[in-house]
Amino acid sequence: MAGIYIHIPFCKQACSYCDFYFITSLEYREQFVTRLLKEIRSYRGSKFTDEPVETIYLGGGTPSVLSADQLHQILEEVRDTFDVRVKEVTMEMNPDNVSAEYLNALLEIGVDRASMGVQSFDPDLLEFMHRAHDRDEALECLRLLSETGFPTYSVDLIYGNPGQSTDCLKQDLDELLAFDPPHVSAYSLTIETDTRLGKQYELGRLDPLPDEKVARHFEMVVDRLAEQGIQQYEVSNYSKPGQQAVHNAGYWSHKPYIGLGPSAHSFWWKKGKDAPVRWYTKQDIKTYLSGDRRQLIEETEQLTRRQLADERIMMGLRTRKGIAVDELSSRYGYDLNQRQQSYLDQKKQEGIVKRLDPIQLTFEGLKIADALILDLVSMQ
Repeated sequence: MAGIYIHIPFCKQACSYCDFYFITSLEYREQFVTRLLKEIRSYRGSKFTDEPVETIYLGGGTPSVLSADQLHQILEEVRDTFDVRVKEVTMEMNPDNVSAEYLNALLEIGVDRASMGVQSFDPDLLEFMHRAHDRDEALECLRLLSETGFPTYSVDLIYGNPGQSTDCLKQDLDELLAFDPPHVSAYSLTIETDTRLGKQYELGRLDPLPDEKVARHFEMVVDRLAEQGIQQYEVSNYSKPGQQAVHNAGYWSHKPYIGLGPSAHSFWWKKGKDAPVRWYTKQDIKTYLSGDRRQLIEETEQLTRRQLADERIMMGLRTRKGIAVDELSSRYGYDLNQRQQSYLDQKKQEGIVKRLDPIQLTFEGLKIADALILDLVSMQ
């Protein structure tokens, strides 16, 4: 089953940590919607519309800067063009531009999962992140989600911020858990090069939180959420039973998906029919508004099954479920060599690997998952 990702690039202001493609001018919204509808229609009659669509994800940027009517037009065009048998329609939104009326309108047009970018309730941290919302709006949006009866929703939280104490993080978690969210995505702050924080770091004006303190933050997040039945199922994702994100799981398991909008990525692989391919749309709103679909493609990457096997290991080992050795062999033609097997055996003895088939990491292993994965895939 395929997924569809729609990138809506508008933001009120630039968050200090964000390296996704966005623009802060909202003047192009009407033109963008018109162009996006045209891009969706351009897929009619193509092989991509033969595959049933399981999930739709509206990301950005900030999709909630669009009106419910504009979003309805977009979703209707997707339904008219693709074979939609949807299990989940997720939309990212920010606390400062939602209301009860807006949320109810989203429910009516078929959005059934909200992804709310709260990040923190602490006023100083919100200012540090250069978020467009304040503490009161963060609390109000969660109240509205609860009262409007959204079938499910996720809340984003960022920890490991420079100078952030464990008491500050505990306060964030306590305030969040008072709303009993079904899903939480909690990320350790990453300082990316082409961001406001990246520039401050290069100039020596920013001291990242030491690794050992970030590790304590991570442990607090896992433990505190688990106390309320919100279990970690991927390094950065936590949910109550049955509330895991379906769309993201499709990325992790190499389900095909189509990306729409500027900067969107697409991936297509139908075993026995097509060679795996990934393509990228240009990160430029003016090019997007003026070009046809073929002019929008920035790069097309032909992939080998070996590359996909490395990706599957990287994504699979970040999850509690792990990855089956048989899947690597049958789907990707990839067999672990003796060196890799010995490495995993050793890590099992050290309490880093929980099981060898499927290969699963322990809690301690998930804390260092990225480093362990790089070690494993380099042993080829």
